[in-house]
Amino acid sequence: MSDAVRVLVVEDEALIASFVEDALSDGGFEACSVHSGEAALSTFCDGREGCRVLLTDINLGGGISGWELAQQIREISPGFPVVYMTSASAPEWKSRGVDGSVLIQKPFAPAQLAAAVSQLLDTGASPA
Repeated sequence: MSDAVRVLVVEDEALIASFVEDALSDGGFEACSVHSGEAALSTFCDGREGCRVLLTDINLGGGISGWELAQQIREISPGFPVVYMTSASAPEWKSRGVDGSVLIQKPFAPAQLAAAVSQLLDTGASPA
């Protein structure tokens, strides 16, 4: 599976993170999971994981939100593919989400998650 696209998953709830990891794996992707925006930013900036897509929850408890995380990553790597997951913040997506991002609303089926990531990669968003 070393040729699979790596997805940086940011989800602070362990059960949801596990569900997302399984859904990505079933869709042919490889998940690199962290549990906070700060850890995600560190992982992204470090670059060792080689992640090509950000899949982030919006409300991450304390610290930076998924909105802020995506904006900071886009400052470093314009056009980096971003998928937001949320159960409550969908109405804010048009005003707070980064350009060209995708939002999927919780709860979602595993196939929806893999399809959202695939859709972003197929639209020509440039990876880092």
